[in-house]
Amino acid sequence: MMRTTRTLGGIAVAVAALLAPLTAPATAGTAHQVAVAKAATQDFTRPAAAKKAGYGLLKDAAGIACIDMKGMGGMGIHYANGSLVDGKIQVRHPEALVYRFVRNGHLKLAALEYLVTRAAWRANHPTGRPELFGHTFNFTPAGNRFGLPPFFSLHAWLWYDNPAGTYTMWNPRVYCPKGI
Repeated sequence: MMRTTRTLGGIAVAVAALLAPLTAPATAGTAHQVAVAKAATQDFTRPAAAKKAGYGLLKDAAGIACIDMKGMGGMGIHYANGSLVDGKIQVRHPEALVYRFVRNGHLKLAALEYLVTRAAWRANHPTGRPELFGHTFNFTPAGNRFGLPPFFSLHAWLWYDNPAGTYTMWNPRVYCPKGI
């Protein structure tokens, strides 16, 4: 960026510095992405709507639907849309919707999960990991519980508070009933 200066009463002032208070903070982009993601997924608060939109229940290789880890908390139940696993990261189209159990045993939307296989990402990005909401995606190698090839993913707990952090994998407030 070219810096232009001018003199005001004998003092050189950078025009960029004069305009700085008018510039949106760096977090404005993240806030906008969050607003867009929530608006795009507001109709998926229950799994029935997700199913109608092409999302299906995702189970791991052992047939387990509700994902949790002792000492870490849970993710919950994933509904994934395989047609969205296309090598692109689109804030309006998360590859998976993550649901938590509520008191009455029903499921309620808790998080969005964005996912891209490493091979698909590397086809257009030879280095680095994808980023969204100002956060870098996690890497999961081959041999994972889902039997998937290596992939990058990011959980965004936009619909349910996660005290461990909005963009962490595990939420200590999420539990999985036995046998699900």
